[in-house]
Amino acid sequence: MLKHLMSPMDMSVDELRDLMELAGRIEADPAKYSKICEGKILAACFYEPSTRTRLSFESAMLRLGGQVIGFADAGSSSAAKGESVSDTIRVVSAYADICAMRHPKEGAPLVASMRSTIPVINAGDGGHQHPTQTLADLYTIYSLKGGIGHMRIGLCGDLKFGRTVHSLINALVRYPEISFVLISPEELRVPSYIRDDVLKAGGIPFEEVEKLEDAMPDLDILYMTRVQRERFFNEEDYLRMKGFYVLDKQKMTLAKEDMLILHPLPRVNEISIEVDDDPRAVYFLQAAKGVFIRQALILRLLGLA
Repeated sequence: MLKHLMSPMDMSVDELRDLMELAGRIEADPAKYSKICEGKILAACFYEPSTRTRLSFESAMLRLGGQVIGFADAGSSSAAKGESVSDTIRVVSAYADICAMRHPKEGAPLVASMRSTIPVINAGDGGHQHPTQTLADLYTIYSLKGGIGHMRIGLCGDLKFGRTVHSLINALVRYPEISFVLISPEELRVPSYIRDDVLKAGGIPFEEVEKLEDAMPDLDILYMTRVQRERFFNEEDYLRMKGFYVLDKQKMTLAKEDMLILHPLPRVNEISIEVDDDPRAVYFLQAAKGVFIRQALILRLLGLA
């Protein structure tokens, strides 16, 4: 049985399908699952700021009848005193039944999982992985499109530092007839370990373009991302890049009638608010569906479903 979740690749395609089917059952009948985690405690250990991911995990556990403990930033934990992640998780293991950990350092949740006696979920580690966001992305596509596969997917914005993009690509390449359009300025293109080791090595069709308009007409999914200030080493580069792509009503006229717009949120200015009323804009629904898939993951890791 799955013990921890560090990466979307920890789950096979069949396991992902089973998890999404469970999420679908929870979404269809939430009352049925509302007391299944009574007596269980989730530790939300967030060493860097988060709104959606942290609250989504807390909401998921509370909706299952469980309880939540934890901290929302490193400054309010013993990390401020110099305590290691290994020591923290050993203590947390005595207080909780499952842990969701976000950390600015790549690999920190993996280190925690090696010392933990409870399941650990990677809730984002640096610019590396964000597996539960990927689960939310996959579940959104799966539930709204009726499955995953036979799609042309555009990824737009910060493809260099965006951990959501890296996780999503790794997950999607396992599905049939998936192709990608990678839309970014040259400075923010996907790193070589994605381009060469995942896409090229797997024979996955992809192209890299700079203009969003050029990609729009052929896309089944458009995955927008923000340019992340916290991933840049200087303010000048951030300010130069942040307004490079803005999805507005005019660009939407180029898209298919059934194209879906996803975004991991938060957005800054990369999607105009005028797009929010377009039925193809599903990013707020995507955030809502993230609760159901996290509920399903918690149940699986605790062996309750």
